Amino acid sequence: MKKPTSAHSISLKMERVGVRGEDTHLLQELQLHQLELQMQNEELRHAHNALEASRDLYLDLYEHAPVGYLTLNVDGVIEAVNQTGEQLLGCQRGHLLQRRFASRVAMPERDRWHQVFVRVCRSGQAEECELALTRADGSHWPARLNCVRYGSQPASVRVSLTDLTARRQIESRLSLAASVFTHAREGIMITDAGGTIIEVNDAFSTITGYTREEALGMNPRFLASGLTERSLYMDLWRGLREEHYWQGDLWNRRRNGETFATRQTITAILDVRGHIQNYISLFTDVTDLHEHQRQLEYIAHYDPLTHLPNRVLLASRLQQAMSRALGTGCKVALAYLDLDGFKAINDLHGHETGDKVLTTVARRMKHTLRDACTLARLGGDEFVALIVDLDQVCDSAPMLERLLSAASEPLHIGALDLQLSASIGVSYYPQEGDVSADQLLRQADQAMYQAKLAGKNRYHVFDAQHDLDLRGHNARLDRIDRAIREHELRLYYQPKVNLRTGEVVGAEALVRWLHPEKGLLMPESFLPLIEGNALSEIIGDWVLDSALSQVHTWQQAGVRVPVSINVGARQLQHPDFVANLVERLGAHPDLDPQMLMIEILETSALEDIEGVSHTIRACAAMGVRFALDDFGTGYSSLSYLKRLPVAQLKIDQTFIQGMLHAPEDISILQAILGLAIAFRREIIAEGVDSAAQASRLLQLGCDLAQGFGIAEPMPGDALPAWIARWNASPLWPKP
Repeated sequence: MKKPTSAHSISLKMERVGVRGEDTHLLQELQLHQLELQMQNEELRHAHNALEASRDLYLDLYEHAPVGYLTLNVDGVIEAVNQTGEQLLGCQRGHLLQRRFASRVAMPERDRWHQVFVRVCRSGQAEECELALTRADGSHWPARLNCVRYGSQPASVRVSLTDLTARRQIESRLSLAASVFTHAREGIMITDAGGTIIEVNDAFSTITGYTREEALGMNPRFLASGLTERSLYMDLWRGLREEHYWQGDLWNRRRNGETFATRQTITAILDVRGHIQNYISLFTDVTDLHEHQRQLEYIAHYDPLTHLPNRVLLASRLQQAMSRALGTGCKVALAYLDLDGFKAINDLHGHETGDKVLTTVARRMKHTLRDACTLARLGGDEFVALIVDLDQVCDSAPMLERLLSAASEPLHIGALDLQLSASIGVSYYPQEGDVSADQLLRQADQAMYQAKLAGKNRYHVFDAQHDLDLRGHNARLDRIDRAIREHELRLYYQPKVNLRTGEVVGAEALVRWLHPEKGLLMPESFLPLIEGNALSEIIGDWVLDSALSQVHTWQQAGVRVPVSINVGARQLQHPDFVANLVERLGAHPDLDPQMLMIEILETSALEDIEGVSHTIRACAAMGVRFALDDFGTGYSSLSYLKRLPVAQLKIDQTFIQGMLHAPEDISILQAILGLAIAFRREIIAEGVDSAAQASRLLQLGCDLAQGFGIAEPMPGDALPAWIARWNASPLWPKP
C-alpha cells in the first residue's frame, strides 16, 4: 500500500477536523513551501558534496603539483607550502612555515631576491627570476621563481618553484657539445638522410677550404678527388646500411684543387622508429701520415742506393711469378748475380767510388730487361734478376748474356777507368720437385758460386740432381748426428793375439751403429759420410771416452787388455788434440796410458807430417803409442816412415788375403817385415781369416795378428769370456 506524503497527510487531517475554505488554501501553500524547502536542502547537500570533492581534488593537485608552491606574507614569511615545495627545499613543512623564505636563498642571491620581492609587493606585477636556493643539507640547486601578488588586505605573494637542475645539465651538455663541435680539430659534417649537408664546423672549413655557406646544401661528393677506388665507396655504403658505421681513409680535394687524405668516421643517426635521420662524419687530415707511410714502404721495399727493389719486394714478386707460372704454364728464371772485382775497387778507391760503380752498373743492367722483369739488389755487390713469361728455359739465354755484357762494360768514374765482370747463377721454375721461393734463390746462389769457380764472367745453371744428392747427404749426416745424441752407437772389440805364444795382446775398438730400423750397421755404411765433417771429431771423442771406460771396467774385472782406437785426420790435426787426450786420460787416473794405442792412416799423416810427428812424440811422452794402419797401401816412403815415430805397423788385409796364392804378396810382406825390423817398429797383420794364413805369417816372422779367423768383433762385456775360452783352447797349435 502506497505511503501518503506529508502534505497529503495534513490534508486528510484537515478534512477530518473540518477545516474549510481559506484555511484549506493556506494549508496548501504551506505544503508547497515545505516541498520547496526539502528540494533546496537536497540541492544544498549535493552542492556541499561537490564542493568537498572539488576541494579534495584541488588540495591533491596543489600538494602533488610538479612545481613547489609557497604563500608568503608581505614580510616574506612562509605561510603555506605544498608537498613538492617541501621536497625541493629538502625540509619538512613544520620547519618552513613562519620562517622567512630569504633564509632558503643562497647568500650571494639574497639581495636580488629582496629586490624582486619588494617590486612584486609594491607594483602587483608578476615577476620571474632564477636564483640558487639552499636545501636543509646545505646543498645549492638552481630554481626558477614565478612570483605574483594577490589580495590586498592583507596582501600575499604566491611563489612557484621549478627545479632547473636537469635543465641546466642539459644546457651544459648542449653547450659542451656545441663547443666541441665548434672548436674540435677534426672536421665535422652533418647531413640529412638524403646526404645533403646541413651543418659543418670550423675545422671543416680549415681542412677543406670551403666556408660554411659554400658547403651547406651540397652533397659530400663535391669534395671527391677521383683518387679513391670505387670499391672503397661500395664498402662505405655497405657498412652504413648494415652496421650504420664506417671508418676508413678517403682521398678528397680542397677548394684550391689540392688533393688530401682524410681518415673518416661516418655514423648513421637513427630516429625512434629505426629509420636513418642524419649522417655525421668526423675526419682528420692524414696526408702527411700517408706520405710518411709511402716513404716507409719505399724504404722497406727499395734499395736506397740504386733504387732497385730489395729482398723483401723481390720475394713478393717472385712468389707472384711462381704462382702465375703454374697457372699459365710459362717458365721463370731467377738469376743470382755477383760483381767480380768490385771488392778490390771498393777497397782501393773508397766507398764513394764503389757506390757510383754500383748505381751505374745497376742502371745498365736494368735497361737490359723487359718491363715485366725485375732487377733487385740484395746488398753489397749482389743482384737478382727475375725473368718472367718464358716459353722455354733457353729463352732466358739472350737476357743473361745482356746482363753479363752490361756488367762488363767499361766504367768512367771521374778520372778512373774501371772494368768489372759478373758471375751469374740461374735456377728455373717450375721444377720436377716442389720448391719454394727461398729454395729457388738458394739454388741460384749455389750456381753463382759454380760460375765463379769456373772462371767468372759467365753464367751457370743450377744442377737440380746434384742438389738432390747433396740434400740426401745432408739428411744422412743429420741422421748420424741424431744417432750420436740418442746413444745408438756401439763399440765392438776385435782381439789381437800373439800367434807364437797365444797371448791376447790387445783389442781394436770398432764402431757399430745399432739402428732402430736397420739393425746393426757396419762402419763402412756411415763413417765415410762424416770424413772431414765436425761429426767425425764428435764420434772420435766418444770412441776415446768409451774405450777408456771399457778398459777401466775390464781392469776392475781382473782382465788387463790394451785397446787401440782409430783416429781420423781432422781429429788428429786439431790443435787441441793432445790437450784433449790429456784431459780424457785424466778422467781415469788409475788407467796406465800405455793401455791405449792410437791407429792412424798413412794419408792422415802425410797431410801434415811435421804436425803429426810432433803430436805422436807428445803422446808418446805420456805413454800413448801410435800404430800406422793399412800399411803398404799408401806411399810407404822410407823418408816419411823415418820421420813418423809410430810404435807399430799394421799390414793391410789385402796382402794377407792373397798371400797363399800370390807370390808378389809374399814379396811385399817380406819387404814390409824388413822395414819394420830396420826401423825397429812392431808389426801386426790384420784380416787373418784362417790357420793357414796364421802359420805362413809365423814362418815370415810376423807374430801379432787379428782377424775373423781369430775372433769377430764383439761387445766389450763379451771379451773376458772369449779370452778365457781362447786361453783354454786356441784355434791352432803353437809352433
